[in-house]
Amino acid sequence: MVKFSKELEAQLIPEWKDAFVNYWQLKKQVKKIKLSRKNKQTKDIINHDFGLSIFDPIRFLARKFSHKLINQSTTTDNIIQVKSKVMEDGGEEGEVYETELAQLFSEEDEIRVFFESLDDELNKVNQFYKTKESEFLERGEILNKQLQILVDLKQILSDRRRKPNSGILSRSWSSSARNSDFSEGPGALSDSGSETPTQTEDVIAALERNGVNFINAATRSKTKKGKPKMAMRIDIPAETPTRTITAVTSMLWEDLVNNPKKDGPGDFINRKKIQCAEKMIRGAFVELYRGLGLLKTYSSLNMVAFTKILKKFDKVSNQKASASYLQVVKRSHFISSDKVVRLMDEVESIFTKHFATNDRKKAMKFLRPQQQKDSHMVTFFVGLFTGCFVSLFSVYAILAHLAGLFSANSELAYMETVYPVFSVFALLCLHLFMYGCNLFMWKSTRINCNFIFEFSPTTALKYRDAFLICTTFMTAVVGAMVVHLLLRASGFLPSQVDAIPGVLLLFSICLLICPFDIFYRPTRYCFLRILRNIICSPFYKVLMVDFFMADQLTSQIPLLRHLESTACYFMAGSFKTHRYETCKTGRLYRELAYVISFLPYYWRAMQCVRRWFDEGDVDHLANMGKYVSAMVAAGARITYTRESNYLWFGIVLVTSVVATLYQLYWDFVKDWGLLHRNSRNQWLRDDLILKNKNIYYISIAINVVLRVAWVQTVMRFHINNVEWRMLDFFMASLEVIRRGHWNFYRLENEHLSNVGKFRAVKAVPLPFQAMDSDD
Repeated sequence: MVKFSKELEAQLIPEWKDAFVNYWQLKKQVKKIKLSRKNKQTKDIINHDFGLSIFDPIRFLARKFSHKLINQSTTTDNIIQVKSKVMEDGGEEGEVYETELAQLFSEEDEIRVFFESLDDELNKVNQFYKTKESEFLERGEILNKQLQILVDLKQILSDRRRKPNSGILSRSWSSSARNSDFSEGPGALSDSGSETPTQTEDVIAALERNGVNFINAATRSKTKKGKPKMAMRIDIPAETPTRTITAVTSMLWEDLVNNPKKDGPGDFINRKKIQCAEKMIRGAFVELYRGLGLLKTYSSLNMVAFTKILKKFDKVSNQKASASYLQVVKRSHFISSDKVVRLMDEVESIFTKHFATNDRKKAMKFLRPQQQKDSHMVTFFVGLFTGCFVSLFSVYAILAHLAGLFSANSELAYMETVYPVFSVFALLCLHLFMYGCNLFMWKSTRINCNFIFEFSPTTALKYRDAFLICTTFMTAVVGAMVVHLLLRASGFLPSQVDAIPGVLLLFSICLLICPFDIFYRPTRYCFLRILRNIICSPFYKVLMVDFFMADQLTSQIPLLRHLESTACYFMAGSFKTHRYETCKTGRLYRELAYVISFLPYYWRAMQCVRRWFDEGDVDHLANMGKYVSAMVAAGARITYTRESNYLWFGIVLVTSVVATLYQLYWDFVKDWGLLHRNSRNQWLRDDLILKNKNIYYISIAINVVLRVAWVQTVMRFHINNVEWRMLDFFMASLEVIRRGHWNFYRLENEHLSNVGKFRAVKAVPLPFQAMDSDD
């Protein structure tokens, strides 16, 4: 049977962990009570006023019998009395519970401390529940108003389609709309009457007070029949999850293409913007429902925790004190309040009606998405492909040794043409393997990576899936490498054999963009969408997953360099003539080396600029400086490889040292949140997820060592081409490993930030601005 402490640890909400009952501390106090009573009984037997005698057992039984009589005469109501009083804190009234102990318990300090701690935990749970409940209720009211506006706008759009030239927006208002702010006052619509122009203006003015902006709303034009026509357009803020470029392009498309004959760009209600607003409100309802479910779980788990700990106390104290205290717990707000349950029912009915066409089963798929269970088949295939990879790699190593590919006198063309393609896949699979290890560690330490990255729990990649993708690709790559060597040994022409890496690369690209729902399509499309956001920086609003992926790209510059040379090799047709020198000489090649080395740092720097523009935090500009220094250091190192002199050696040394110190500071202080001088964990941070503090010190040392790997680029080792290629691949692999190591602590710090702010539900932006009616 699983202990409740482990069950509570597994089921509690990680971001709200500090707000739960501290069951473990209360359990320790119960053990102290047990030990105290046991020691007291032992002293009563051995150390008493009369000394040792044959009558000691009789005296002890008499004393125990007298205590039993006292216990029987004392009712549970007299043992403890829990009183509540109203306290004002910051203008808000709150109920605070205090326990008064009877004479039987008041003489024992351990019991007094236990009930004081129990009162503190009950008050803490109550206060947190009230705070979150009020937040969700307020959010529900806001969403209700947003939905009412959306329903009215959709009705206006529908009426304009049915009567495009009437100029009169006749409609029937729903009961919820009639009770809202913008349906009251002079000129409000009746259920069946038609609107006059004045009434239409009142409706538009009321909607504008609720955040809907109509461009040229007061301008009237004449139709061919002389009837007035309202020229209006919804101005929903463009800074939404649909991003700025999408909003602008959709608006221009509607203005210039779909409505070329309108009176102007503001002469329509943008249907796409209404769809965008509907999607945002639907997502906000889903998050609200999720938050209410978490709060309901919070209430039930705390109730069970109070019940369990009081039962333990009864067992230790040989009293039935839990009954009266549990009655107080059941009457407390976090148990007695039914506002959360009622709001959940209301959200279900609203969502079913407005977003699921009255299909409750469809609505529940959105509100309560079922997470996919771990399949044993995935584990089986991971093991299968791992074995295949090891076997094929052993065969490849033997064939390569027999062919003399990695000797000093080996054929240079193999390392210049085939190696870049296969190294791309090797580095990519190593990064996937490290990401799978990250997912495993995040799950083991209860770091909610799906919430941080805003991934859907139904389609998010799990660590077994990451390992499956990694082993599948590596098996295919090593298999292609074996086939390539066998065909070379069989006498096939290089132009025929060297097409195999290109075919493998083309197949991988086709699989990545494949529209069919196979091989993790949601993950593939999410990856492409994130790449689009990175490449188009700073035009897209930067999310956590965007700059996290951009940081991964800064560690894959060798991969991008290999992709560039591979693309040149195949697109220029060099694989037919076997003249790999075509892509290794010329001014264009030298300039591309700089561009590709700069691009990941440039994208990341532009993301920092965009975040500073959106949030106004100067730290983002300081972070941008880190990537600018990395660009300067990378450019200096590339130039030094071509112009080996003392001047460029000094420039490389200075720029690389500055960039490394800058990066190390940002890694430890900003990204990992470590190196706090006054922390209770020396030079770390106050809160640590890993129990062994030595792991953090070892990680700091590893990160420092791997950050200074650039030293090998300025040491100018005297090695041949094969050894240089192997060293280049080894250093690139170390950087990928360092990035995977960095990933865990970066997300740990982000998770602890969410825990400190009790942030367990995503704040979805709403389309209509909240404005006072007086405005």
